[in-house]
Amino acid sequence: MKAMAKPNATIDAAERKTLSGIPVEPSYGPSRTDLPEPGQFPYTRGIHESMYRGKLWTMRQFSGFATPEETNRRYLYLLGQGQTGLSVAFDLPTLMGYDADHPTSTGEVGKCGVSISSLEDMEILFRGIPLSDVTVSMTVNSPAAVIWAMYLAVAEQQKADWTQISGTLQNDILKEYIAQKEYIFPPRPSMRLVTDVIEYSTKYVPKFNPISISGYHIREAGSNAVQELAFTLRDGIEYVEWAIARGLPVDTFAPRLSFFFNSHNDFFEEIAKYRAARKIWAQVMRDRFGAQDERSWKLRTHAQTAGCSLTWQQPYNNIVRTTLQAMAAVLGGTQSLHTNSLDEAYALPSEHAVTIALRTQQVIAYESRIPDHPDPLGGSYYLEALTQEMENRANDYIRHIDEMGGMIPAVERGYPQTEIANASYEYQHEIETGQAKIAGVNAFTEEAEEPIELLQIDEFAQQHQLDKLAALKQRRDRTAVARCLQILQSAAKSTDNTMPFILDAVRAYCTVGEICDTFREVFGTYTETSVL
Repeated sequence: MKAMAKPNATIDAAERKTLSGIPVEPSYGPSRTDLPEPGQFPYTRGIHESMYRGKLWTMRQFSGFATPEETNRRYLYLLGQGQTGLSVAFDLPTLMGYDADHPTSTGEVGKCGVSISSLEDMEILFRGIPLSDVTVSMTVNSPAAVIWAMYLAVAEQQKADWTQISGTLQNDILKEYIAQKEYIFPPRPSMRLVTDVIEYSTKYVPKFNPISISGYHIREAGSNAVQELAFTLRDGIEYVEWAIARGLPVDTFAPRLSFFFNSHNDFFEEIAKYRAARKIWAQVMRDRFGAQDERSWKLRTHAQTAGCSLTWQQPYNNIVRTTLQAMAAVLGGTQSLHTNSLDEAYALPSEHAVTIALRTQQVIAYESRIPDHPDPLGGSYYLEALTQEMENRANDYIRHIDEMGGMIPAVERGYPQTEIANASYEYQHEIETGQAKIAGVNAFTEEAEEPIELLQIDEFAQQHQLDKLAALKQRRDRTAVARCLQILQSAAKSTDNTMPFILDAVRAYCTVGEICDTFREVFGTYTETSVL
């Protein structure tokens, strides 16, 4: 098969720019900026002095599909292949607070993640996996408090000490209104539930990260790197303000705030983004919020390679893209990393594809020698100039949102949504005009391509979940279920922290849908006002 390649086109030096539109100068010289050492405030060069010399990043492949039984088998396989942490993907009904038997769930059960309707499902999901030894990240937002309660109940059953278990709950509802749109309740009651989790974890589960403030989905929605950086950090500021207003001293919870960034194709811009993020956050926490604990100043982040950059055309090119993006995240100083699989533009990853993705991290970790030196590109004239420009532009956005009264008023006005839509349009326009070249899409195309192996989710998953849920509803204590839901409703109407009442409901095998419906009755649901 002969590849169809287009002639190379040169770009005038004056027109070169990053994906965020930052001009790239013909050359860079010495900067007057004095660089701190890695591990020193403001942590531009990394939050630890030795970085990966002391400890490699956590290799945490995002996985979840079909039934809890099938996903459990995948987890055991991944742990056996050398993965060092679990990251749970939930299906769309679960993310929207519906059970597998809800009419809205038809056709979606287990299709984009694992189906979880009850504590029984969570018990099966972690069967044979000691939660006291394995860190678990869970990507869920509107029903985050419910899913976390189920996780805690399983840990309780395993006799795991809540004060020792660790992991991360995404729980970032603001980015749902900005980008991903998987919200249920209006912004303010949603923020109340987020703050309930932060407060409860601070008191009872002190090693668990109660929120992962996520720029990943902002980037996947079409933002550029500067917008991803700015909106993510401003979301973080909003959560800190709500927790402080709840009465929590900043240093009691801030050390356990974590972040989640995208790692895209513009290699140096992505590295600069992570460096600028640490610097901005350190200054915000020390100077804006008066945090005294050095741990509160340090931005800790998970990274995932860019799903939106993957193509269904010539899918093996995605291995190369993922490798470059993973290297950028590592050179940028991430603490945890997920590498996407080559087939994700088609479907959930196959076992073969996810193994290649994991091996990509392992080759970088053990063969490239990149981890041998903290911030090995620090001092690069170009990288330092780019880091400073990213910082400046992100701070401009943050100041503008402050002037609007914070992120919630900005979201209600549609400001971040409009900025992202404009950036997305501009980038797509560059692809369609050929200004931005994508191998296999608008350049170096092929007339015919070989099919690849795909993971197929059949209808067995839905029927299995329906049968299991029906059996659970028959054998559980219906009186206890009704009582727990009634008490939860009263708590939601009050100012009490809802977590203890959610936990009681979960232990009684109330379902995700039943608990979320209880909140829907009290809080209502949210429909975004379109802004053109």
